[in-house]
Amino acid sequence: MKYIVGVARIFVGILFIISGFIKLNDPLGFSYKLKEYFSEGVLGLEFLQPFALGLAVFLVIFELLLGVMLILGYAKRFTLWSLLLMIIFFTFLTFYSAYFNKVTDCGCFGDALPLTPWESFSKDVVLLVLILLLFFQKKYYTPLFQPASSHKWIVFITFTACLGFGYYVLMHLPLIDFRAYKEGVKIEEGMQVPDGKIIPPIHDFGFFNQEGDATDEILNEEKVLVVVAYNLSKSEKQGWSAIKNAVKQAQEKGYRVVGLSASGPQEIKEIKDTYGYDFNFYFTDETAIKTIVRSNPGLMTLENGTIIQKEHWNDAKDLTLN
Repeated sequence: MKYIVGVARIFVGILFIISGFIKLNDPLGFSYKLKEYFSEGVLGLEFLQPFALGLAVFLVIFELLLGVMLILGYAKRFTLWSLLLMIIFFTFLTFYSAYFNKVTDCGCFGDALPLTPWESFSKDVVLLVLILLLFFQKKYYTPLFQPASSHKWIVFITFTACLGFGYYVLMHLPLIDFRAYKEGVKIEEGMQVPDGKIIPPIHDFGFFNQEGDATDEILNEEKVLVVVAYNLSKSEKQGWSAIKNAVKQAQEKGYRVVGLSASGPQEIKEIKDTYGYDFNFYFTDETAIKTIVRSNPGLMTLENGTIIQKEHWNDAKDLTLN
């Protein structure tokens, strides 16, 4: 039994660390998932939506720390109770989502490993069984090494590193891009359904305006700079000033500069008038825009429909223009 508990402890700990790190790499993406859970059609907790990003950062750091604490054998009582309560809650949540078909992907592993609702529930059931084993066989749960007093410093260093990493990816972009719009992807190929799949990796995407669909036209341009902003009213005012020089340089170097947003004509006019931009905006699905660049506004360069570079507005100066 001691061997089984040891294996379960390492397995659960590593899984929590991996799951936490993947979501910490993209906390903004996880906050979008939390907003989906909080929406009226799912849990009906709309009052929590403004706090989604803060909750996302807290949850993923806590999840990662629990994995580290479990492997170390630190704060046994707190760690086991936290794990048990967390997995009971998420098992209920994934069952609810699966049974009532509320959320199509739990976001447990971010965009790195999309899971269907029933796959998510099955994963949580397995974790629940393993955590119950650890909980009821806690006599076999001993510190990984001595002195045990050093464990708190490892946990503290991990916590500090998590905070620093989370801040970095929020102020820039995810360090590892698992999404369908990562650099090097040819968008037209991503819009095709792969063998054995139902939905293509890139869907609900295009460049639309009052004149119609300009998707093919723009994707066949030799050089394009896309200014991406899923919601203009929620965009960072500082960001529009920060990207201004990059937009000007792109126009001077022969790039076709376009905006991509889910906002309406009035909001577009306000942005143009306020910051003096003269490029045309196109409309597409808000969820697709949020997936392209975790920045509002953000920048993306295309060459014949292939994504060459993406930058947060904080890093507009690093944009490479040919």
